[in-house]
Amino acid sequence: MTDANPDPGWYYCTKHNRVEHGQTCRKADLLGPYPDRETAERALEIARERTKAADEADRRWSEDD
Repeated sequence: MTDANPDPGWYYCTKHNRVEHGQTCRKADLLGPYPDRETAERALEIARERTKAADEADRRWSEDD
């Protein structure tokens, strides 16, 4: 049985620099969905951490050549 009213999720809008519940802005401007407001508030920090980890993985991969 599917939920007729699923939670729309939490997003961080990079255009307005704010957390939104549901997709109220353009999808191109949103990071998420996140499970809760607190996680969405950390969206930019999470993105920086993921970028740093990906850059490190790329560096290690390049060194293996």
